[in-house]
Amino acid sequence: MSRVAGVDEAGRGPLAGPVYAAAVVLAPGCGLPLDDSKRLSPDRRRRLFPQIRAQAVGCAIASASAREIDQLGILAATLLAMSRALDGLGSLAEAALIDGRQVPDVSLPCQAVVRGDQTVPAISAASILAKVARDELMVELDGRFPAYGFARHKGYPTRRHIDALMRHGPCPEHRRSFAPVRRAMDRLT
Repeated sequence: MSRVAGVDEAGRGPLAGPVYAAAVVLAPGCGLPLDDSKRLSPDRRRRLFPQIRAQAVGCAIASASAREIDQLGILAATLLAMSRALDGLGSLAEAALIDGRQVPDVSLPCQAVVRGDQTVPAISAASILAKVARDELMVELDGRFPAYGFARHKGYPTRRHIDALMRHGPCPEHRRSFAPVRRAMDRLT
């Protein structure tokens, strides 16, 4: 099998915004210096993003909304985003390697790879695409909801974010099923 997609997610831990996933089929011999997105600087990720898209046989980015996260739970929503990303590849992939321990329910063969974002180039590429796309959305959300500082912390539970959440309550992009958001809602009622 030569067309194996790498799949990874970004944004499971934040208190706000969607969870993103990307699926990438790399061309054989892709020479990009890929690594887990968490081990790369934001600037390095942004520079690699268009290079990955240009050199990939195919790639797709998808998400599951904060509302879907609240309805399904973060794991199921993550797997939903992954299946959407794989669907976005159409017939470009014959199989998929998924970062982590669980695989989405899709028609093509999938294999979970623990720490795949550090060892499988296609998963590293997917990690970068998902992270950059999600970060860009969080910067956009910062313009709509400036009280929370999304551009700075990307929705993660930093001290500044928790303080803003306690002061202002949640915005429509907050994940109401997450404990800090529930506590802020309870405090304001």
